[in-house]
Amino acid sequence: MSPKPGSRRAPPGGDGTDGFRLLLVRHAKAVRKDRRIDDRDRELSGRGRNDAPRTGRWLADSGPRPDFVLCSPSRRTRQTWLLAAPALDDPPPVVYDERIYKTPPSELVSVLAERDPGLRAVVLVGHNPGIHELAADLCGSGPPDLLERVRAGFPTSGVVVIEVPGGWELLSPGSGRVIACWSPAD
Repeated sequence: MSPKPGSRRAPPGGDGTDGFRLLLVRHAKAVRKDRRIDDRDRELSGRGRNDAPRTGRWLADSGPRPDFVLCSPSRRTRQTWLLAAPALDDPPPVVYDERIYKTPPSELVSVLAERDPGLRAVVLVGHNPGIHELAADLCGSGPPDLLERVRAGFPTSGVVVIEVPGGWELLSPGSGRVIACWSPAD
């Protein structure tokens, strides 16, 4: 079965050699909000526990191999990454950074700008609305169907891959090229 249009990579045009790849991952489906549980402690739902490993398999099959992972410290984002990572042959190091939890895109850009220029592919596991706003803000070019998917929303367990020319410190609105979008519904 072939993937739905826009679910895999864009046509050739960026092999990652001129730029860096940012792989944005929204955490998997979590249990409903409950006043008795702090939002940071919400865990994945059954659907989320099933979808997160599928996200990992997509990352493993769709290259490039991530060099590093930045992850929100919330329970649901940590669980998402812990269930996705085993699909990778050699999971990269992960840092749980408090600044990623429910953070606006400008702060996420600041966190990414601190990355070592030797890191060519970075995964950021985060939350909506910040991760969706970041994807929409950064994606200034790419195939129209992928740009439309990015603007339309960011489903749980979804992935948006953005090619960033120049390096992490040069991230700015419109500077990225969307090269792939995927979600478990694809």
